[in-house]
Amino acid sequence: MKDEFKNILAINFGGIGDEIFFLPTLISLKKEFPNSKITLALEPRSKSVKDLTDIIEDLFLIDVKGKNKYFELLKLIFLARKGNFNKKFDMVISSGGNKFISLLLYMTGIKERYGYKSGALSEKLLTKAIPLNKNQYACDMYHDLVSVITEQKTYLPEINVVPQEKISNSVLIHPGVSKLSVQKGMIKTVSAEVWAEVIDILQDSGKKVILAGGPDDKECIEKIRATLKNKNFEDYYGKTKSLKDLAILISKAEKFLCSDSAPLHVAVALKTRTYVIFGPTDDKKLIPQCEFVTPIKANDNCPIKPCLWEHRQTTCEKLDCLKITAKDIANVVI
Repeated sequence: MKDEFKNILAINFGGIGDEIFFLPTLISLKKEFPNSKITLALEPRSKSVKDLTDIIEDLFLIDVKGKNKYFELLKLIFLARKGNFNKKFDMVISSGGNKFISLLLYMTGIKERYGYKSGALSEKLLTKAIPLNKNQYACDMYHDLVSVITEQKTYLPEINVVPQEKISNSVLIHPGVSKLSVQKGMIKTVSAEVWAEVIDILQDSGKKVILAGGPDDKECIEKIRATLKNKNFEDYYGKTKSLKDLAILISKAEKFLCSDSAPLHVAVALKTRTYVIFGPTDDKKLIPQCEFVTPIKANDNCPIKPCLWEHRQTTCEKLDCLKITAKDIANVVI
């Protein structure tokens, strides 16, 4: 019954972008069970997702990428068995295609268990093993997990930001990607010099340019500042102290230009007119097919593009897929 109280544990490990992708799944669960309380188990680096939504009642911070991975997983099992809000969990839903996830969910002792089909073990240990279809928009891939629970379908992330008055003729630029991606050899955006040239072209065309970035973007922002010919842009670097602050700024912009990174998914949730530079990753899996999001890609004819995650875990040295000129980028946005 929809009115019954459900204590739901959801598990989704990954970056903040992955957690935003997961929001439609949680929203549909909340629509199906309005009186439910949802606890999300996630990595500590992504905890700011809770600032964007009222759907999540509580967080379990599980550092599965740290040195004590197995201790952290045991902690998760303990917390799951203990329950939350003075009640045992009724249901657990977990993303991830690892074949041991079904065993993890079984060890929680939670009666209803939903995850992806990953072999015979998953079909035996889960209430329902859901086929994993990676060849679709990530929000849809995650939402498949609850397809047997509810007929509700939430297509895009939704976040709690009050609509803002738009800054006339504005283009907000967020050039960075996470430092973790760079450290792992995953180059996903153009150089700071190209970004600076884009800003100059946009300003010469009469656009009001606003530059933003997070702590990971310091080096990139400093190079952009040093390279710019026209210094009349509005510098918001360091002024957005949280993901929520950035979301409010994105909501104010008429247009948003960014890399394949978490701010992209915030902009999608806000339905801000967005332009995204894509290189080695698959835009069809990372953005919805809709009129307010436009991918910007090189005409490089790479035979294995997109390659990142599909064929390799790091980008190649040639990076032909990111040889996009500043003029080509600016012309799409203008």
